[in-house]
Amino acid sequence: MPSSELDQEIAAGVSFFGYDVDGSLIGVMGIQPLDDVDLIRHAYVLPRSQGGGVGGELLRTLRRVSTKPMLVGTWAAADWAIRFYRRRGFELVGDERTASLLRRYWTISDPPDRDVGRVGQPRFGPAVGSASLGRG
Repeated sequence: MPSSELDQEIAAGVSFFGYDVDGSLIGVMGIQPLDDVDLIRHAYVLPRSQGGGVGGELLRTLRRVSTKPMLVGTWAAADWAIRFYRRRGFELVGDERTASLLRRYWTISDPPDRDVGRVGQPRFGPAVGSASLGRG
């Protein structure tokens, strides 16, 4: 993520948590309070570190700081991401609920030149996305 985008995300209220091993950042996950939920934003783990518990530990950290239900959006085709969240207590929601959640928490009326992946337009787009809802 370019530093300008990181600055914009922080200005939009995203708090980032990192997982460090021997001075190297190997994972990051953000949380953004929005209305009555906390959005999980920008969950990344270096490929060589995936499967080692880094993502799970970052998610546990977000759950400790969250005071509201947590919502995460991902590509419908990202089976691995959906499995990750479901194994940790999140529930997959149906297509109708997904569309409603996208309209409410990911504004779809952003200018077309706006970079994707922010609070505005989700990276996966409104018709393709799948969302999981869990408790913080």
